[in-house]
Amino acid sequence: MGIINITEDSYYAPSRANGNSEILQRLTTLVEEGADIIDFGACSTRPGSVPVEVEKEWREIEQALKIFKTIYPGHLFSVDTFRSEIVRRCYENFGPFIVNDISAGEDDPQMLPIVGKLGLKYVAMHKRGTPETMQSLCDYDNVTQQVIEYFRDFEKRAAQFGIFDWILDPGFGFAKSVDQNYQMLEELDQFKLLKREILIGISRKSFIYRPLGVGPEDVLELTSQLHAKAIAKGAGILRVHDVAEAVKVVKEVKN
Repeated sequence: MGIINITEDSYYAPSRANGNSEILQRLTTLVEEGADIIDFGACSTRPGSVPVEVEKEWREIEQALKIFKTIYPGHLFSVDTFRSEIVRRCYENFGPFIVNDISAGEDDPQMLPIVGKLGLKYVAMHKRGTPETMQSLCDYDNVTQQVIEYFRDFEKRAAQFGIFDWILDPGFGFAKSVDQNYQMLEELDQFKLLKREILIGISRKSFIYRPLGVGPEDVLELTSQLHAKAIAKGAGILRVHDVAEAVKVVKEVKN
């Protein structure tokens, strides 16, 4: 899953694309390097960020998807949003896609009903609080077990709205300390008990680079090493900034 951020507030600049030419260039790179899914995001949810207004999010998503559907009409895509209104508009204008929701339906009470109604595939991610507060909400007795229990409860919530085809994302970097992120990665195979495809979003995240005193641009090699570990422990989808490198890692681990 290759990332394109149509926002100026993403933490990793090369994933940002503003304006038609940058969007086209980023999309071409992602597809040619081998991304199976293109993940469009226009509202930053990094820790400390402030969400943009829904109309601004829609304008930027719509602009990028028009270009994408013209050039790659049959390519699989997802939309990274926690807003049901964005889901509705994307479906009406561009057809079926994967909903990638960092809040697992908690930030918008209409999200699960509309996903169920439209029959869309859904990524449910674990987090606590909001981008402004999440990093103060890292109190767990056992982070892995509590996140697993969260998804057991989510499964029941989703079923109420006819959502049975969903992917789980443990939420690396969202309301977890550095140690808790690494604990979840070491124990990732435990999530296989839930019998769901596992999506991992760890690419160049702050829990990787900040302890080293460097920036996101400096940790591609370490990100690749952690991707290899995640695949070996059961990850089925890698959400990444650097598709070519991720494809190489997948091939090395699978072979």
